[in-house]
Amino acid sequence: MAEVRDEETVRQQRRPEDEPGTGVVTAFGRQLKLLRTRAGLERAEFGKRLGYSADTVASIEQGRRIPQPQFIEQADEVLGAGGVLTALKEEVGKAQYPAFFRDAARLEAEAHELFLYAVQAVPGLLQTEDYTRALLAMRRPLLDEDTIEQRVSARMTRQETFARWPAPLVSFVIEEAVLRKPFGGKDVLRGVLENIQSIGRRRNVEIQVMSNDQEDNAGVDGPFTLITPKKGEQIAYLEVQGRSILVTDRNEVRSISARYGIIRSQALTPRESLRFVEKVLREL
Repeated sequence: MAEVRDEETVRQQRRPEDEPGTGVVTAFGRQLKLLRTRAGLERAEFGKRLGYSADTVASIEQGRRIPQPQFIEQADEVLGAGGVLTALKEEVGKAQYPAFFRDAARLEAEAHELFLYAVQAVPGLLQTEDYTRALLAMRRPLLDEDTIEQRVSARMTRQETFARWPAPLVSFVIEEAVLRKPFGGKDVLRGVLENIQSIGRRRNVEIQVMSNDQEDNAGVDGPFTLITPKKGEQIAYLEVQGRSILVTDRNEVRSISARYGIIRSQALTPRESLRFVEKVLREL
């Protein structure tokens, strides 16, 4: 009974934007169950064929867990669905993000340029699984384990943007304090710093560090992201306390873009920044 009460408590603590998904996720789960039943497969047998537990299959069918693309593709093949399930893959994929980030995630995935200024945590595009998991575990109110794992998977999927071709130009300016915060412990911090080094060596990525010793910093108003679509004008994305704003007003976006240019000029160069990250690693 204790497990039931605990699960109910977690469910009651969720805010609407924390729900794994309703709508398309629920519809997908019902369709999956219908096809599985029609194929004469019990959940355990079906899960075994896909490499998942019966509990995981139940969670997906009940709309409590968002399936990953690989699961959808395998399920469609095993059940002989003829593309009925894979047709929902894109829409289901959008549901893996919290509601306040979904529009930004869509724009990010199609961006020609991305410029990010980070002051609190390592940007999601540079995080490791352990770092992301540590951040999400600290959220209040608490997130349940399924939601945490979905968010971890979604954040890792976002990093596929680095491998796209033509490659987008991606620029980061990260406050030094961010690189020294041991979220999850020193081993987790070491892992994310090594990831920053690795991604920072890509030809289409520039990572700069804003030193704590820098007396001038145009970023005192807080973090932001600038997104330039392949077609269309640049957009600014602002996020705080689970709320987000997509800024499309030309004058406002122009001001934020100019601010980013100044911030970049005040930060260490990309080459200096990678050396700085190496220095922080040695100090751990």
